[in-house]
Amino acid sequence: MPESLLVNYMEFANVGHVIEALRYALAYHAADRPREIGVLLPSNSPWELAVFCPFVHGVYPVSPRLSDLTGSLAEVPRAWDWIVDNPRRDDPVHVAAWDGLDRYFATTDRELEARRGRGVIGAEPPSYTPHQQLRLELPTPMREAAGTLLGGAAVRIAVMPTGSGPRWQYPSTGSWQLILHALRGRHPGVRFCLLGKLRDDGRTRSSLTAAELARLRDTVPDAIEGFDQSIAHQLALVEACDLFLSPHTGFGMAALAVATPWLTVSGGSWGEYFFNGVPFYSLLPDPERFGPYTPYIAPPMIAADTDGEGPRTPSMSHARISHDLEELLDAATQLIEHRISYEQALQHHFSRLVRVIDRGHIWTFEGLHHAYV
Repeated sequence: MPESLLVNYMEFANVGHVIEALRYALAYHAADRPREIGVLLPSNSPWELAVFCPFVHGVYPVSPRLSDLTGSLAEVPRAWDWIVDNPRRDDPVHVAAWDGLDRYFATTDRELEARRGRGVIGAEPPSYTPHQQLRLELPTPMREAAGTLLGGAAVRIAVMPTGSGPRWQYPSTGSWQLILHALRGRHPGVRFCLLGKLRDDGRTRSSLTAAELARLRDTVPDAIEGFDQSIAHQLALVEACDLFLSPHTGFGMAALAVATPWLTVSGGSWGEYFFNGVPFYSLLPDPERFGPYTPYIAPPMIAADTDGEGPRTPSMSHARISHDLEELLDAATQLIEHRISYEQALQHHFSRLVRVIDRGHIWTFEGLHHAYV
């Protein structure tokens, strides 16, 4: 009988953390293909992405609220050969950021049995093969519909203006209008696809406002509208595009999982740390002019951006966007025209990153950076 393994990945509900869990599950599958893998995820995350991974035998959405935890665990099989936990369960900074995370893991320690062993993801045993390429297998009708919708355009660019963080941590609408106009000038036949989520359904959503979205629609009136569609439909649109453009967001990790190159307007608290066999480009800010990354703490804020659109963190300011606009256009062209390979992207990224961050402070998923810095 194949052995069973549960990836116990209680985390914050952002899209990127679900992609992390699925990449971890893929590494366990690559090491032992008959292995039957289950993935436990918070119920307020886009856990349904696991359905698009044929190597996942079962996905178990569990309430992140301690008051509901025991009841929601009832749907999870009690006994597994192996249970591997989110490595952040032992990170004091992470535990402090999520009151109750330590009690969550204590509850699963008590309620779920690991016949052969319980450990931390990536630490063998059980066997684990890192640096796999995750590919979400979206339904064929959904992919065909997205392709038809975007078909005929010379260049197709999916744009997600913000993630789910505070609005001041992302470029202003005026900055996005500048970027969209410039991209249209560089690629006259471009078709844009606007992505994000305004509706409040208990999951993460974009911090862009409806009024700001209306301004972007007026800027590119022929854009395909992806806002508030399901995450699977939005990913199908991304898969049909030549490029995904955004600030740092976990959705960008999902874009890489449908094999679409990601151009990131990088800055704020977090740099890009997840790489998935797909070409990418992080537009790194000049730390002397626009500030360094500030992991686990909020980045600095200027009271008013120069375009009059309110407060902004310096690395997302209109001045920074204007300063780096030509580099953004060149990077977009390289990715759209397939002029940069994944290996070249990695080498280029880390050669620039060491000028922005001290080598000892660089962190990447599965420690990929150690081969480059």
